[in-house]
Amino acid sequence: MPFLRTAKKDEIPPGTIREFDIDGKNIALANVEGKLFAINNVCLHRGGPLGEGELEGQVVVCPWHGWKYDVTTGKLTTNPTVGVQCYAVEIRGDDIYVDLG
Repeated sequence: MPFLRTAKKDEIPPGTIREFDIDGKNIALANVEGKLFAINNVCLHRGGPLGEGELEGQVVVCPWHGWKYDVTTGKLTTNPTVGVQCYAVEIRGDDIYVDLG
């Protein structure tokens, strides 16, 4: 699948995470110290929206039950053998593109 435009860079300042629906996929886009990461937005526990959680460094805390994911890998911090899908991110000018492939 090609990279799809997701947002403008200034929509996701450092230290924040937001959720987006791109071509029918629900993703969370996080800005960790100026570097952008995209992960599946759905928590493995009960389907909580990760993009509505708190970003603590590179860890997002699910707002429903507190499960923690490393946004750089998508892995659970308590069990790095499982996690949510990660997606490649590209910056083109002021736009953020995500590859859902």
